[in-house]
Amino acid sequence: MVQYLPSFDASFSALADVTRRGVLERLARADASVSDLAESFDMTLTGMKKHVDILVRAGLVTTEKKGRVRTCRLGRSRLEAELEWIETYRRLWSARFDALDLVVEDLKRQEKDDGRDQT
Repeated sequence: MVQYLPSFDASFSALADVTRRGVLERLARADASVSDLAESFDMTLTGMKKHVDILVRAGLVTTEKKGRVRTCRLGRSRLEAELEWIETYRRLWSARFDALDLVVEDLKRQEKDDGRDQT
């Protein structure tokens, strides 16, 4: 069953873009104005504002306007629900690879027992 959470759409959509992931990395080091971010990413102010707005809607960034400067910082979303969702699939694939490892080990043991070991 597909888990539908509107916040998932917003956060995964925000994280799908390399510039927005870069903005998050930049803000993890220090708060920055939209102008600073635009300059760092060699982008127009309008383009960076669009990226920041998407990050704000996802809860990944907050902004505060002081005078003419709009300062950005990491938001409250810690992506916990998203990490839990991803972890479900990581555990599933881990279990499948563990089962595959057992099959490979069993085949190697059978080859060795049959004298077909090539190593």
